[in-house]
Formats: sequence, structure tokens, C-alpha cells
Amino acid sequence: MDEKTVIKTIRKVMPAVVSIAITKKLEDVEKEMPKQLPPIPASLADRHGMIQIGGGSGFIIERDGLILTNKHVVSDINAEYTIILNDDRRFPAEILSRDPINDVAILKIKTDRLPTLELGDATKLELGTSVIAIGNALGIFKNTVSLGIISGLSRSVSAQADPDAAPQEMRGLIQTDAAINPGNSGGPLVDSRGRVVGVNAAIISGAQSISFAIPVNAARRDLNDIKKYGRIRRPLLGLRYIMIDDDLKIKMGLPVSYGALVARESEHDYAVVPSSPAERAGLREKDIVLAFGEKKLDRDHPIQDFLENLDVGDQIELSVLRDGKELKVKITLAERK
Repeated sequence: MDEKTVIKTIRKVMPAVVSIAITKKLEDVEKEMPKQLPPIPASLADRHGMIQIGGGSGFIIERDGLILTNKHVVSDINAEYTIILNDDRRFPAEILSRDPINDVAILKIKTDRLPTLELGDATKLELGTSVIAIGNALGIFKNTVSLGIISGLSRSVSAQADPDAAPQEMRGLIQTDAAINPGNSGGPLVDSRGRVVGVNAAIISGAQSISFAIPVNAARRDLNDIKKYGRIRRPLLGLRYIMIDDDLKIKMGLPVSYGALVARESEHDYAVVPSSPAERAGLREKDIVLAFGEKKLDRDHPIQDFLENLDVGDQIELSVLRDGKELKVKITLAERK
């Protein structure tokens, strides 16, 4: 991307990029702090007793105040979120929905006639495509811009929103060498025409020039759900599983080297979620799901990848290996709560 194009694109995109300030009551923050730490000075709180605990980024997609960001930016249900526009106006944010699968959230502010960004198509990205990441780096440096290329597609990483959170596997990610810092989370990753191709999401700690973004297509699906149903709808199957490979086959003495072994994550979990479509269809722990429809399951093609392209109410057929016999099981997907 030449210098003139970069400058033109930044000028086009910047007005629709917002900062997200995260605040909580001082007394609540102190309750969550380790007891060995000194108390927070009361002078840091505002006149309402609120203290800023973090920040993130987002971008406007509808003129009447609809905003996209990361789910992990607005994950604390006890915090308050304030949207700061590029012209420094501030609005309290209403959280319309948090995607239960992808790291995407949709917010709303009460105003109109706002600048917006056009959503592109991440499925058309190619390695080497020039991109720009824009956001509120580290929650401090407003309007931070970084330039890079698409370094990889369909990446999978295990990420944590914070040290105390359970790891979440994030799949189908865009990899870029454009710098994405914690405060950039939720900001747009755009192409040379200023179209959003991703939502800046994650970095690999200790690595250089390795950052990730959620493909914008996932966010577009969430947006369509919000407009149609007033919430994000995701299909539920109700299985916990481990993808099988050659090593797992040998380690566990399994009859196949592919598929998904139905297994609980801990002794306190269920391998087959109670009252789920999978349980109603008769699936059991230690079953091996070999295929999703006609498509074979393996580490590169897990169950979740196929569910992403399905809707609540769709009927699927699984090929299941149980006690040496292959079964065909039909299941109607329910809505994930």
C-alpha cells in the first residue's frame, strides 16, 4: 500500500473508530483486589465514585449508533462502558449482545447521523494483502494506526480475556503482522479501500509481529441476528469432545485416527450436555463422531467449524462409531443459551 493510499484510507476510517472506557465503583474494584495490595487512592475516583479500570476500541457500523467491538472488551457485567467518539463526545453504551462463540459484541449508543464503516468480505482475503489496524492502543494512545499484511488465514489459537478466565479456543482467525495491542481490541482491521475485513482481537504473548483478528463475516452474521431476532442466535449440539489424531489414537488405544471423541473436560463436566439435542438423539460419552453429514472430521475440520455455517432448527446427520459399529444419528440443532 503506497503512502498516499494509507493516508487517504486512515482519514476515511478514523472518524468511525471509537474508544471504549471501562469503569467500576471504587469499592467494587477494591473487593476484587488481592488483600496484600495497598488500597487505591480515593483521589483516582470521579465524583460518582467510579474509577477507570481499562479501555478498548470499537467502530460504528450504523448511523444510529450501532457499534462493533470484542466480547472480551465488555465481558465484565458489573462494569460500566462509555463510548468516546472521535470528536470526544461521550455516550453510555448499551450492550445489545455478546456472541457466545466468537469474540464479538454489539453495542448501542443513543445518537444518530454518525460516520460509519463499510463491512467487507474476509473470505476474499489473500496472503500478502495490505491491511491497517486502528484503535485505542493500551487504552491510552487514541487513534493508533499500524500497517501490515495478511500473514495467515484460518488460524486457531487458545486465548484468555484475563489471567483468571478459562482459555477459549478461537478458530478461523486472520493473522496479520500489523501491531495489535491490548487497547486495540475491538478496533477495525481494514483493507486499502477502508472496508472492514476483521475485528482486532488478540496477540501472542512473547511473540513479535503475530496478531489476530476475527473475520468480519462472523460479525455480519451477528448483526443480522440482532436485526432479525433482537439477539445473537447460535446453534447448540451439546457435545464436549477431543479431536483425534495419530498420537491420541495410540495414547488412548482408539480404533481410528480421526473424528471427535465425546469426552468430558473434567469430572465435574458432562460429555453430553443434559437436555441438549445430542442427549435427546442418544449420543453417549466415549462415542466417536466420524463425520458431519458427508464430511470427515479431523483436527483441521472440527465439529465447531461445521456448526458455524448452520442455523438453529437445522437438522444434521452424524456418523458415530460406538462399540465397533457405525451408526447414523439425526439431530435437530437447538439455540445456545
